[in-house]
Amino acid sequence: MTQDKKITKTQELIYSLRVKDVMSTDIVTVSPSNTMNELKEILRIRRISGTPVVEGKQLVGIVGIDDLIRCLSNGEMDATVGEKMSKKVETLCADEPLANAVNKFEQYGFGRFPVIERNHGRLIGILTKGDVVKGLLTRLEIAYHTEEFRYNNSINPVFDNIAMDKTNFHFQYRVDSRDFNVAGESINKLKKILSQIGFPPQIIRRVTIAAYEAEMNMIIYSYGGHISVSADQQHIILEACDAGPGIPDIEQAMRQGFSTAPVWVQELGFGAGMGLPNINKCADTMELKSEAGKGTHIKAVFNTTNGDGV
Repeated sequence: MTQDKKITKTQELIYSLRVKDVMSTDIVTVSPSNTMNELKEILRIRRISGTPVVEGKQLVGIVGIDDLIRCLSNGEMDATVGEKMSKKVETLCADEPLANAVNKFEQYGFGRFPVIERNHGRLIGILTKGDVVKGLLTRLEIAYHTEEFRYNNSINPVFDNIAMDKTNFHFQYRVDSRDFNVAGESINKLKKILSQIGFPPQIIRRVTIAAYEAEMNMIIYSYGGHISVSADQQHIILEACDAGPGIPDIEQAMRQGFSTAPVWVQELGFGAGMGLPNINKCADTMELKSEAGKGTHIKAVFNTTNGDGV
């Protein structure tokens, strides 16, 4: 396998973990009625550069050191936080895959995002880039060695004891349009199955990341569809078929960073324009067919006999 196809354990974790798995629940908040002088002391004592603004249990704004510096320069330290805070707040939902948060950090350039419950909008955490790194390092220490040890010390992988010309593996699941709540659940099941069968961890990473990207594209853009994965000893084949508007310009859609996601989708942290390029990067070969008004069919093939190990 060429070097640019290699998927690291860190990349896999970014897709399999949720925001709630790495966020901090030790939240420092201020009220709209606090003064900027009071905010200055809170930031200094807690050694932070910004904080959510909460009224009752609801998030109403965010205020940071930039706002504080402007107030210091203008002699407005007696002003209230409510007067100086940013009322348009970019948030993350606790159940979002961590990959969406990483994309959002890059998209907006912010240092932190408030984390809310999807259904009620209640503030339950805060996510910084430091939280992401710390969470990944913790899970790398636990998960990486466990997974690699299990694979490398497997005495009888399933495929070693089965006549592969008589063996067939097939996994299929339905994807519903705009159903973000269950995004990634079936992919986690797929990952466990591929691991139990005995595929190398590196292959599993590539397949599950491609499946995730295909699923998210289907949720965002299509009217629903299905994803299927079949495997033998030589290949894993992933196919994603949807009913939807289709892709008007496939060449443009394959450009990394291109996105036609509506504003409401991008505000949820989705549609960063990485889906199709990431599938192509993970797969050994990829075919994409799309017809306006009918839908899109993606076929990604992953070779399992090219010396790809961990």
